[in-house]
Amino acid sequence: MQRRSFIKNISLATAITPLMPFLTFGKMNFPTDPIFRFIIASDGHYGQSGTDFESVHHTLIDAINKEEKVDLVIFNGDLIHDEPKWMPEVKKVYERLQAPYFPVRGNHDRITTQAWEEIWGIPTDFAFVQNENFGFILADSSNEKGEYLCVDLDFLKNKLNEFELLSHVFVCIHISQQDWTRHGVSCMEVMDLLASYPNVKAVIHGHDHDVNGVMLYKKKPFVWTGHFGGNWGSPVPGYRIVEIGADGTTVTYLKSMKDDRILSGYTL
Repeated sequence: MQRRSFIKNISLATAITPLMPFLTFGKMNFPTDPIFRFIIASDGHYGQSGTDFESVHHTLIDAINKEEKVDLVIFNGDLIHDEPKWMPEVKKVYERLQAPYFPVRGNHDRITTQAWEEIWGIPTDFAFVQNENFGFILADSSNEKGEYLCVDLDFLKNKLNEFELLSHVFVCIHISQQDWTRHGVSCMEVMDLLASYPNVKAVIHGHDHDVNGVMLYKKKPFVWTGHFGGNWGSPVPGYRIVEIGADGTTVTYLKSMKDDRILSGYTL
């Protein structure tokens, strides 16, 4: 479906998050000539007892595959629900995607760093450049025990320095690095570091299933994606799209995976 054809279906009511002062909707200046488009989804909790986890994953994959142009997909943590046996199974589901994808470890992804790398082929702290000018930093914020952790500051700083000349950098961290949500952790060195790089366009979080808005720290946008699986959170599961135009205009918007509605949006 053409994205402009469903802008009229934006629903402010479904965008409301219970934790204020989150921004749930802002003016969106859609790029007239998008040159890069990626999707980020979080908290699928594959294998969680009492949930229809297989069905929701297939709904998500089908929705993403119907999108017109997707350069890559990021699964921002809690791919599975605790039991390591589910990790190879959820990978089989992701393989149905028609776009390349990258995983981020969450607190319910309770496997060792060695097992993670054996399954996914990348370490739990990973960074890459796409289309020569767009940097992605996937930072681990948990461990095999499921603890809430500050990300590795040295890894983060090294990659931010390495990507300093890129026009756009996106940092994906499952757990918020400030305790402004009920499930965040206070890591102010990380926050200050992220805020100090002008080309970091957004820091994107999962983990908080009931949060799908934006918070600003030193004018830097920190964006949440709600959830698409699990047994709690926003009543409208979905995923987030980020679009970049030829002129550098960058927008992000949250979509329902069931009926193609834009739930909220923001110009980065």
